[in-house]
Amino acid sequence: MNEMKKEVVAMLLAGGQGSRLYALTSHVAKPAVPFGGKYRIIDFPLSNCVNSGIDTVGVLTQYRPLELNSYIGNGQPWDLDRSDGGVHILPPYMREGDQGTWYKGTANAIYQNIGFLDLYDPEYVVILSGDHIYKMNYADMVDLHKKSGAACTISVLEVTMEEATRFGIMNVDENDRIYEFEEKPAQPKSNLASMGIYVFTWSKLRQYLIDDEADPASTNDFGKNIIPNMLAANEVMMAYRFHGYWKDVGTINSLWDANMDMLAPRNSIDLYDPDWPIYARTPVKPPHVTGPNAHISHSLVTGGSRVDGTVENSVLFHSVTVEEGASVQYSILMPGAVVRAGAQVSYAIVAEAAVIEAGAVVGSAPNDDPKWGIAVVASGVAVGEQAVVSPGAMVREAVKGGDRA
Repeated sequence: MNEMKKEVVAMLLAGGQGSRLYALTSHVAKPAVPFGGKYRIIDFPLSNCVNSGIDTVGVLTQYRPLELNSYIGNGQPWDLDRSDGGVHILPPYMREGDQGTWYKGTANAIYQNIGFLDLYDPEYVVILSGDHIYKMNYADMVDLHKKSGAACTISVLEVTMEEATRFGIMNVDENDRIYEFEEKPAQPKSNLASMGIYVFTWSKLRQYLIDDEADPASTNDFGKNIIPNMLAANEVMMAYRFHGYWKDVGTINSLWDANMDMLAPRNSIDLYDPDWPIYARTPVKPPHVTGPNAHISHSLVTGGSRVDGTVENSVLFHSVTVEEGASVQYSILMPGAVVRAGAQVSYAIVAEAAVIEAGAVVGSAPNDDPKWGIAVVASGVAVGEQAVVSPGAMVREAVKGGDRA
């Protein structure tokens, strides 16, 4: 008998470059992007695993993995520092005599790690993506999968028919068995959008991965290849209906939105729920300090920050400085960001250790300009005195004093 055997192993796809977040992911993988004052995006799926009783998790990394690897470390904050199971970082690797390859697609990433999965010989494999903010009990989904005898169960979310054209849509019968999958249909037949969360019976998936890898025409992707192939073979495919907050934070706007949602707990995730804690590796910092003339309202402010100016409807991570006379509104200031005296930051994301010098203006309130959007200042970038960063701009290099970006 295999002493390492686990009933369920989770595989978390965290390789994403996050091209639509490019000013924030030029140095880190998307799942390592800071979120909600003291978290990173990957804390949510990792915490879900632990809270769901899944103690063996493979994290598949590829793009700029250094920060993500050191952040996860031995998995201790998520109670995943275990000798039997625990968290494992799985980068693409070179085989003997082989041209080592990047993960070519989501299915190929799992294919390259068949050896890892075989170590644990699981009955079921849960496939997760590293860029969604949500709370979910995967054990309930595995239960539905078992009871229905499915080869694959796909988590779905009800969206509006207008939104359905932007998602992969599952068409189901009266028992929620999937009979058709349509990617971004112009005329959707249903409003059940795939969340990119799958439970597979491992013995089935293993064979499909091997067959898919042998197909030179395949893009080695779950949504484009594995799911359609299983449907074509008439495998039992079930939809698991998820109810609750779920946000794909793959764009600047959705990342900003999801952070703003944290200021309205009724609309988002309850971080204070004792039954479903979200764990994170958080630096130990002194309490945040507010100066005598500070004005803070409806905001999250994290330890190690010093606020002497005005902060409204914003999320401040640890070690942020907002000097006297500075104004921050509807913005996200990531760890170590500095806003100097008299600077104005609105509807913006200021990344780690970026500096907004005195009198500079970053972003603006929404207006009628079709180019309006959330302004982004990349990590470590300085915006000079009296400089202007236009709404919707993504600034990755220093802006000189008085200049406009």
